[in-house]
Amino acid sequence: MNRKATALDVAKRAGVSRSAVSLVLNGRGDGNVAKESQDRIRQAALELNYSPNAIALSLRNQRSRVIGILSDEVVVSPFDGNIIGGADDVARSRGFVTVVMDTERDAARDASAIETLLDRQVDGLMYVTVGLKPIEIPHGMLRVPSVLANCYDDQPEPQLHHVIPDEVAGGREATEHLLELGHRDIALLAGLEDSPAAPLRVQGYRDAHAAAEIPVGEDRIFMAGWDIDAGFRGAMKLLDGVSPADRPTAIMCANDRLAVGVTLAAARLGLSVPEDLSVMGYDDETRIADTMVPALTTMALPLREIGRAAMTTLLDALEGTDEIEGADETEKGTAVETMVPCRLVVRESTGPVPKR
Repeated sequence: MNRKATALDVAKRAGVSRSAVSLVLNGRGDGNVAKESQDRIRQAALELNYSPNAIALSLRNQRSRVIGILSDEVVVSPFDGNIIGGADDVARSRGFVTVVMDTERDAARDASAIETLLDRQVDGLMYVTVGLKPIEIPHGMLRVPSVLANCYDDQPEPQLHHVIPDEVAGGREATEHLLELGHRDIALLAGLEDSPAAPLRVQGYRDAHAAAEIPVGEDRIFMAGWDIDAGFRGAMKLLDGVSPADRPTAIMCANDRLAVGVTLAAARLGLSVPEDLSVMGYDDETRIADTMVPALTTMALPLREIGRAAMTTLLDALEGTDEIEGADETEKGTAVETMVPCRLVVRESTGPVPKR
C-alpha cells in the first residue's frame, strides 16, 4: 500500500522549506512566500495528491475548508462536468474539499439547496450551470464568499463575480479559420435565439466577416436548434437541390451535434467532407468531435479552465487576495467578469475551399 504524501514530500518536490508549504496550503502564503514558490507548492501538492489535515486546519482557522457547489444539472447531465472537475482540482491543491448538489433544473430548489450547504458550514459557494445562462442569485449566496461559473447574475448591477467563456471571440476565431482556408460563402447554423450564447457566436461570425471586408448573407444564418436532427434539416435546406455554384462551401455550427447532422446530410447528398463542404463545430464534445469520421474541427469550450478560474477567484477572496491570473477582467459595478478564451481545435472536417 502506497504511503500517504506528507508536507515534507511536497516541500522536497517544490524545492522549498516545509514551513513554506504550511504557509501556502494554510492560506497564509501571500506576503510570506514568493508567488513562483506558491505556484510550485500547489502544483506539487496536486501531483502528490496531498492536502493538509482538514480537522487541524479547521480548528486553527475557524474554517471548515469545504466549498459548496450548486449546479442546475451538471451532475446529472452528460455535458459540462469538467467545470466541476476543474474547480475541484484547484480546491484540493489548496487544502479544500468540495460538496456538490444538483437541482436537476428545478430553480425552486435553489434556495433550499443553498441553505443546506450553509448549514454544513461551507466556507464559500459556487453556482455552476450547463450552458451559458443568466440566473437569479439565491439570497443565501450573499452570506458567504460566492462565485458563478458559466452563468451570470441577471440583474442590471451584478452582485457576484462570474466566470464565463468568451463566446464572441470563439465565434470570430471559428469564422477566421474558415476564411483563412479561402471560404467566402460560409453558412451558420446558430442554435436557438433564446440561448444567451447563440447571439454572441453570431456576433463573432459577423465581426470576422466585417474585419475581412466580406459581406454577410443574411440568408446564410439559421437559428436551427441544437440537436443532430436540427443540423440535418438545416443542412438539407442549404444544400439539397442547389447547384454547386450556389451552395455554401462551409457550414459553421453552434455545437458539435449540429455538425454531426450536417455531415450526415452531406453524406445523404453525396458530398464529401471536407473536399466538397467544410464543417465546423463548437464545444469539442467528448466522444463526438474526435471520433467523428472525418474528425471534427471545432471550438473547444474552456470548461475545465472556467472551473479552475472560478474556484481560484473564490479561494482568493476567502484567503484575502483578489488577484486573478490568466484571464481578462472587466469591472461591472461592484462585481467582476472573467472571460475565458475558447480554443480552436483543427481536425479533418475543414479544408481549402473547393474548386467549382
